[in-house]
Amino acid sequence: MPNDSTKALLNIQQQLKELDVIFQDTMEGSLNTVSGTERVAKWRARTIALLKESVGDKEAEEFARLQPGMVFTNDLVEEFTDLVDCFRVPLKALGQKIFKARQVPPAGGS
Repeated sequence: MPNDSTKALLNIQQQLKELDVIFQDTMEGSLNTVSGTERVAKWRARTIALLKESVGDKEAEEFARLQPGMVFTNDLVEEFTDLVDCFRVPLKALGQKIFKARQVPPAGGS
C-alpha cells in the first residue's frame, strides 16, 4: 500500500459518494435499473483505476474480481440493490482497513 493513505482514503470516500448518487438517482429518480446498472459498470471501471493508482495493484485486482451473487428473483430493484452492495461493502471495508493502518504506529525502535 502506498504511503499516501490520505489520498487513498479520499479516493475511496469519493467513489462511495458517487456510488450512492448512482443508487439514489436510480431508486428515487428514474427507477431505470438498466441505466443504473450501466452507470455502476462505468463507475466500477473508474474505481478500479483509482484503486490501482492510490492503493495498489493487489487491492485493485481484488476489487476487479468482485461479482454479484446469483439472483433468484425477478425483482429488478432488489437485483440493483444487491449489485450496489456487492461493491459498496468491500470498498467501505478497504477504507476502514486503510484508516486503521494509519493509526497503528510503525514497528521499530524509537
